[in-house]
Amino acid sequence: MTYEENNLNEMLKLRREKLNKLREMGRDPFKIEKYEVTHHSKYIIDNFDEMEGKFVSVAGRIMSKRGHGKASFIDIQDSEGRIQVFVKVNLIGEEEYEIFKTYDIGDIIGVKGEVFKTKKGEISVKAQEIVLLTKSLQILPEKFHGLKDPDLRYRQRYVDLIVNPEVKQTFILRSKIIKAVREYLDNKGFLEVDTPILNTIAGGAAARPFITHHNTLDIDMYLRIANELYLKRLIVGGFDKVYEMGRMFRNEGMSIKHNPEYTAIELYQAYADYEDMMKLTEELVAYVAEKALGTTKINYQGKEIDLTPPWNRMSMEEAVKKYAGVDFSEINTDEEALKIAKEKGIEIKPGMTRGHVINELFEEYAEEHLVQPTFITHHPVEVSPLAKRNPDDPRITNRFEAFINTWEIANAFSELNDPIDQRQRFIEQLKQREAGDDEAHMMDTDFLNALEVGLPPTGGLGIGIDRLIMILTNQSSIRDVILFPTMKPVDNK
Repeated sequence: MTYEENNLNEMLKLRREKLNKLREMGRDPFKIEKYEVTHHSKYIIDNFDEMEGKFVSVAGRIMSKRGHGKASFIDIQDSEGRIQVFVKVNLIGEEEYEIFKTYDIGDIIGVKGEVFKTKKGEISVKAQEIVLLTKSLQILPEKFHGLKDPDLRYRQRYVDLIVNPEVKQTFILRSKIIKAVREYLDNKGFLEVDTPILNTIAGGAAARPFITHHNTLDIDMYLRIANELYLKRLIVGGFDKVYEMGRMFRNEGMSIKHNPEYTAIELYQAYADYEDMMKLTEELVAYVAEKALGTTKINYQGKEIDLTPPWNRMSMEEAVKKYAGVDFSEINTDEEALKIAKEKGIEIKPGMTRGHVINELFEEYAEEHLVQPTFITHHPVEVSPLAKRNPDDPRITNRFEAFINTWEIANAFSELNDPIDQRQRFIEQLKQREAGDDEAHMMDTDFLNALEVGLPPTGGLGIGIDRLIMILTNQSSIRDVILFPTMKPVDNK
């Protein structure tokens, strides 16, 4: 055991000994059930002229201690910030002061006293009573180095929130962003609904699902990868505007932009098309930015990004021509397309067609250039199994993806409502699954039945909420905007 480890163990042992002494004195802090708090730190500091001389009751965690002899200063941290507390022996009594001196950084206390300003001009509370509410049996990271290790920060978010106050602000902002999304849609007449998270068919997206087993029914079930097909069923049933925001689950790789469990929103509007969804997307994002940040012009990791509508628009084929130098208006066969793919270093997969090549070239050559908000439209039908075909060119669909900072943050289309076409596309997806693509769509016969009952012309939209929050809060990793991101368990053997 190293000196540092031995020293830490001794400090942890000492904290437990202090707790035992308090219990022997009949002052077990863990028996206290509640404490009346009249004010928080921020309110006292922001309204000092009004609060000076007033008696307050505050509570929080001890973050620092200084002073010797018969007077001390401590900083306590509550949910809104920090405030200094002045503790003097002749105000709380010698016995209480001796007990107070045993309190550690990390302990949670209640303080009653008078608001005043010190000679150095710091707004403080002059304690007349101090109560230990919770004894911290662990050691907080020391103040100058803090909790910097990202892996430890994500595993122990509760400590991260204590010692890195800016982290709390990110999650407060996250809450404001989500509230603003709902507010925008509610004001537009959309109805928020709930659909199943546990599905018998993983549908609505090209993704690998998490699989579980229902014992009573003796069937495999899937955590949802999207909520699209259930929301469309509601449009069939007569709702004109619906949305759902919640957790999605995809059993795929992890990166700074991907977490297996993430938040997304999908919405559907009857008698609307993908053009309507474009307008809604740019207006919604601008509304949310204005509500949460007070501006539509943001700085993300040193890049100035203007979210003000209207956004740039470009078809996928135009983007491939511009950034990959390939003009698909002159390439009409799969053979020609596959030849170009080989020349461009694209991996050839079984069943690959002209449409797949266009999509691969776009991802390889174009995405990295889409920093400013841009709508990429008219995806090939092969990669858009749920989108309506373009009436002028049935090889493409009336679909778009919205990109900001080179990331896809939204996906939308005029929904395919032809049950015959949809069945054929499901069959094509099944062939891709049989060829080894475990992200290809499953056959959903009940959804086909719903389409046969009749889905009106409909526009649909999905937005990756976590990625949008990353951009609006200037965070470089999705783990920085998810309170408890997925982590590999620590081996404590």
